[in-house]
Amino acid sequence: MARKKIVFVLVEGPSEQEALSVILNRIFDNETVYVHIMYCDITTQSGVTPLNILSKIGDEIRGYAASNHYKKADFKEIIHLVDTDGAYIPDANVIQDDSADKPIYYLTDIRTKNKVAIERRNKQKRDNVNRVCGVKEIWGVPYSVYYMSCNLDHVLYNKQNSSDEEKESDSYNFARAFKDKIYEFISFITESDFSVMNGYTESWDYIKQDLHSLERHTNFGLCFEKLETTDD
Repeated sequence: MARKKIVFVLVEGPSEQEALSVILNRIFDNETVYVHIMYCDITTQSGVTPLNILSKIGDEIRGYAASNHYKKADFKEIIHLVDTDGAYIPDANVIQDDSADKPIYYLTDIRTKNKVAIERRNKQKRDNVNRVCGVKEIWGVPYSVYYMSCNLDHVLYNKQNSSDEEKESDSYNFARAFKDKIYEFISFITESDFSVMNGYTESWDYIKQDLHSLERHTNFGLCFEKLETTDD
């Protein structure tokens, strides 16, 4: 029997892994899914620029391959999930609020005690996301990047400013709700009013406009367009 190919899924943190790992393994049941936690947002990490972000992502994949004795040919594809965090909104919609101990996200603005820092972060994220969303391969492996806006909690649970405890609880409950209902998950992610399914390039054009990167949108459903999956 041929060895299963690896679908390498990049996520920012453990709550994303908890929410999606079992579901993705069920969906890509003919492959081996590995959900890799980066423990950071690589698009805003210090020192990451459009000039080196592809090599940084490649380092994550090559490191995993080396430590597990895999070759490039063992990988089927790379799926990268990123939060938009309102990165494409105008600077005028980043509001100085000295009472905001950490950035607070709304559908129309971000409130923060350090407006300049958020504007700088947004520019770095925009520049890096603009670089990766036009890339088809990394390390010779097919690559695609999908957004959760304004973040994964917003898309999956309709919450924008969750605490770490809420993230953990919500991700567990989400995985539990959908792990045996794969068709329902695919319907949820592809047919909801927040699903942006008008094509890969077009979906990225959409999220970059107006205040969409703060609103509840995702193009992750495009990842499953060609799959035919039914519940047991």
